[in-house]
Amino acid sequence: MGLSGALARLAVRATRVLVVEVPGHWATRMEVEHQLLRRGWRPAWTPADADVLAVCGAPGPELSELVDRLWEQMPGPRVRADITSPGTVGSALDAAAALLLDTPHHRTDAQERAQEPEIPEDADHGGHGGMDHGEMDHGEMDHGGHGGHGGMDMAPEGIPLAEGGEDRDGLEMDVLHLPLGPVLPFWPAGLVLRCSLQGDVVVNAEASMVDGRNDDEDDGAGAAGPSAGPAPAAVVRCDQVMALLALAGVEDAAACARRARDALLCGDEDAARDAVERLDRTVRRSWLLRSSLRGVLLLDRAGLERHGLPGHCRGDAHDRLLSRVERIRAEAGGTEPTPAEDGGVPWAVVPDLVTGLELGSVRLAVASLDLDPHPAVQAVGHG
Repeated sequence: MGLSGALARLAVRATRVLVVEVPGHWATRMEVEHQLLRRGWRPAWTPADADVLAVCGAPGPELSELVDRLWEQMPGPRVRADITSPGTVGSALDAAAALLLDTPHHRTDAQERAQEPEIPEDADHGGHGGMDHGEMDHGEMDHGGHGGHGGMDMAPEGIPLAEGGEDRDGLEMDVLHLPLGPVLPFWPAGLVLRCSLQGDVVVNAEASMVDGRNDDEDDGAGAAGPSAGPAPAAVVRCDQVMALLALAGVEDAAACARRARDALLCGDEDAARDAVERLDRTVRRSWLLRSSLRGVLLLDRAGLERHGLPGHCRGDAHDRLLSRVERIRAEAGGTEPTPAEDGGVPWAVVPDLVTGLELGSVRLAVASLDLDPHPAVQAVGHG
């Protein structure tokens, strides 16, 4: 028993946490990330790798169903932490650590859980990154009463295969429908991007917000989202820069962005300025960043005018990264950007922007954009 307890406590020190952010609860998610770093815990990118499922905010019905499926996919021993505000993060993670050591609890959990999670007949089967993405339609696919997909061919276990479609030359090619989101690492919270692919190229896309509504629906709801609420603009930009750098695989630069974000969020001006200057130097000197981001979603002046985008979106993902870091430097130094410099990208244009991109660059392209708050998300503060 003594050896088992020692091994369990050692395992808890290396706890991996899968974080789900409810749209609008950016502050809780940032505090969770900060606490994980302090504890030496690490983020998990798939349910199979996770010990703890940390849900930041109170999810709506669609996201709740998805969270339940992620929970079912997690191996034991496992713990779920529902965190409603930044102020409760520490106590919630303390409780999760204690529960990870509760052997009788995990024995009961193992006995009660299903051996194979049940998948509803009308569920979407197109996961990404090992995650199931809840009940989402697939554009023109028909979800019949028997779990069918219209004329789509089905593989064993009900996994949808590609269907036929014409390419730009009039030849028939397979078209695969793949949803990205709403739960992906370094992805806008709640965004669901349904992509139609020919080969690895996006030929059509539709965007919506989980538990929200489509971009073409507008009933006057209050704006919010990852860049809403009381967070200073520099904090939001640092968070977005961190996501882009992490996706590009430049871990040292991503760590610089995270330190700058946390210092700005805590109001430590001296530490923030130092961290931002280091971030600027790291980003500009990185050959890996240039090679990873050059040519990703190239926008010229005509493209900006066509989509109604601000001037700081001009160029490719690397250009937009440098522009964003420069604006962070200005804001950290007390200089407010002009309205023209501070404009964001409307969510409604995201499908048009990613159409024609290779699937492997879609997440980098989305992370390089300064997305406006989504109208389907109500503002949530630090609460």
